[in-house]
Amino acid sequence: MQSELSLLEQIKLEKIWDFPGGIHPSEKKDLSNQAPIANLPVSKRYYVPVKQHIGSVDDIIVSIGDSVLENQPLTSSNLTMTVPVHSPISGKVIAIAPHVSAHPSAQPELTIIIDADIEQVSAPLTPMTNWQDKDKVELTEQLKVMGLSGMGGAGFPTHIKMFPSKPIDLLILNGVECEPYITSDDTLMRYFSKEIVQGAEILQHIVSAKVCIIGIEDNKPDAIKALKAATKDIANIDVRVVPTKYPSGGEKQLIQLLTGLQVPSGGIPADLGIVMQNVGTAFAVKEAIIDGKPLTKRVVTITGETLKSPQNVWAKLGTPTQDLLDFAGHTPEKQQRIIMGGPMMGFSILDASTPVVKTTNCILAPSAKKLPPQGDEQACIRCGLCADACPAELLPQQLQWFSKAKDHDKLSEYNLFDCIECGACAYVCPSQIPLVQYYRTSKAEIREIEQEKIKSEKARVRFEQRQERLEREKQVRLAKHKASAEKRAKALEKDTSAKDKIAAALARAKAKKQASTDESNDSVSKSNTTTSSDSMPATKPANAAKDKVAEAIARAKAKKAAKEQQESAEIQADKKAQPVEAKTTSAEPVSTAEQERKAKVAAAIARAKQKREEAKAASQEKTAEPETKTNEPQAKGSEPQVKIEPKIGSEPEEETQLTAEQIRKQKVAAAIAKAKAKKAKSE
Repeated sequence: MQSELSLLEQIKLEKIWDFPGGIHPSEKKDLSNQAPIANLPVSKRYYVPVKQHIGSVDDIIVSIGDSVLENQPLTSSNLTMTVPVHSPISGKVIAIAPHVSAHPSAQPELTIIIDADIEQVSAPLTPMTNWQDKDKVELTEQLKVMGLSGMGGAGFPTHIKMFPSKPIDLLILNGVECEPYITSDDTLMRYFSKEIVQGAEILQHIVSAKVCIIGIEDNKPDAIKALKAATKDIANIDVRVVPTKYPSGGEKQLIQLLTGLQVPSGGIPADLGIVMQNVGTAFAVKEAIIDGKPLTKRVVTITGETLKSPQNVWAKLGTPTQDLLDFAGHTPEKQQRIIMGGPMMGFSILDASTPVVKTTNCILAPSAKKLPPQGDEQACIRCGLCADACPAELLPQQLQWFSKAKDHDKLSEYNLFDCIECGACAYVCPSQIPLVQYYRTSKAEIREIEQEKIKSEKARVRFEQRQERLEREKQVRLAKHKASAEKRAKALEKDTSAKDKIAAALARAKAKKQASTDESNDSVSKSNTTTSSDSMPATKPANAAKDKVAEAIARAKAKKAAKEQQESAEIQADKKAQPVEAKTTSAEPVSTAEQERKAKVAAAIARAKQKREEAKAASQEKTAEPETKTNEPQAKGSEPQVKIEPKIGSEPEEETQLTAEQIRKQKVAAAIAKAKAKKAKSE
């Protein structure tokens, strides 16, 4: 506590420290700070990005075709790390679509596009009277609902800074505005010093800071005079003048100037008991709390050598850049550059419809002579000027090497995120290396990787939580089932009649099961006795089928025996006739033509009969094969039981199945017939 009191005592002594590095570029502030702040005319169309701060994007609460009022909220404020945006004018929502962003990447961002109407009607305002009596939570919620975020460049949500992790001793209002050309804070402090002090008092009340200091560079004498006059009767608010040196307006650099303390690497001012806000943010706090106005406009410097009347204007958020240039009398040049921001930390815009957002403090249109374009990058000569100029005491040369190599581990080791992107290193580089661009790209890559890691970790946690939930539900179900079973068991123990009923029910179920088993066995045995032929009935008694098969076999054997006897008698007769026939044929004269023809016909008839018999035998084999199957096992060595179904209109001889021996006998019979034909021919 003693060290903290010593720090406050040193602040009261108005001691100014210094920070390492820094440069002294040409200021060129007198171009735009010679006139009061002008009101920019209403534009025909406004492009309002739904995200104008660091943090999350909340839900859009308007639709295409809706009519909106000035100061009406366009997005909700449900999330913690978000602030809403409000309509800067009254008009009609014509589109909600991606539009070029006010960002160095110029990547399209979701934007609400509004066409202004003639009436320009405002929504009702919600001021907070007697804010001194309000608690911290209520005041902070009002800042969030009014859409306040840092207006000094970073765009950090203001309400988040109102809940620091440690007690706050010092509130610093940053009015240094060290970058060349820009004078928006300067003119605001000149003409609205009382409102800025009111906002400082509100902020000091919310964070419970013991002392408030307004830091300002010594090149702004009119603003210093106005602020000192506004704070002369306030004991705990002081105006502190610091030397002109770039970048003394950096958060860490200004803290070091005013307190002699350095914010640790990776730390924030709250770790030292300090909160810092921009003077423009303090003015917006006054309007949000006392007037109930949301943040829909800000002071923007329009300056540069190619403008007829450089000045500061009240520009509504969403105003296209081209409208500001036209208002200041822009005369384009060849290779003209339009920069949003200052020459050190700003970025070139290629689309004139790029809108003004909450962090836009300047639109710069310099001449090519005063601010020439960036030259071609050359090889580093290792002069060390970048390291000398760095206010964060980094090693820009090594950081550039690691950025090119995408060595993110080395970049973290060399404290890349301590870089405030002031551009001092690139300003003094004789090789014209765009060092800040390398750093911005690497920071974006690292942030993207970290976001992917966070998403993966969240997905893993969700999966594990789901598994745990399912397991808990399973255990609950098992416990319920177990409890129910125990309950039933206890009930059975008490009620003997219930036991008897259950036993009887089990017996009936067992009997039904046995009956169904017997029926299924009977049906299976019946189905096994049926044949696979389509012409046979589906089910027949097994004994009847066996009897029919036996009768068919007996008939076939009888026919076979009769035929064999007949064929053997014919063969014996032919054998007796063959010698006589041979003698006769040798003695007979040559046959006539008619006899030869008859012999050929007889031979053809014999061959046809033979082929017909063979075909019938083959067909009988095919038809008889599936009909010979039965479910009864055959005795080993016994003849197969064949069931032969006679065909309608066929001869009895056709019902038998021909064997190889029968075919041979038929061939012998054909030969005998041929011999008889020859004999008839010779006669």
